[in-house]
Amino acid sequence: MTIRTGVYPGTFDPITLGHMDIIRRGAKLVDRLVIGVTTNPSKSPMFTVEERMEMVKREVGGIAGEIHVVSFDSLLMDFAEREGASVIVRGLRAVADFEYEYQMAGMNQQLNQRIETVFLMADVSLQPIASRLVKEIALYGGAIRKFVTPAVEADVARRVAEIGRKGS
Repeated sequence: MTIRTGVYPGTFDPITLGHMDIIRRGAKLVDRLVIGVTTNPSKSPMFTVEERMEMVKREVGGIAGEIHVVSFDSLLMDFAEREGASVIVRGLRAVADFEYEYQMAGMNQQLNQRIETVFLMADVSLQPIASRLVKEIALYGGAIRKFVTPAVEADVARRVAEIGRKGS
């Protein structure tokens, strides 16, 4: 019996309810879901890779299925190959996401035709959520409880307070 492995990559800075929705649904599609926490040179993260990994591990602890959280700093297709993945899981929120993801899926297919990309639409109520916006709202003192779990809200509040102390 072949185990179907899927990879769900992202920066998860921080992990949002939208990410959680895709993880829950993606875990039902494969036997083993690997959540790949990556660095993205074009983004300035609020949390270190290690902090994000711990956050993701904590948040996915109650989700059914075999879920692993690992970090990676390489091409996605190289990471997926190392993990034995046959599927890349990507979440879509809007048309703008689709255009970017469609282009990435095409490039990834050129790199490795054995790995398919599967797109999951975020739940309608979660579609506007983006980590970038969650961080921005938090940095300006806004409430983020509609977008993240209480534990992640506390993590972000602590980090915002630390940033505020450094900036004083």
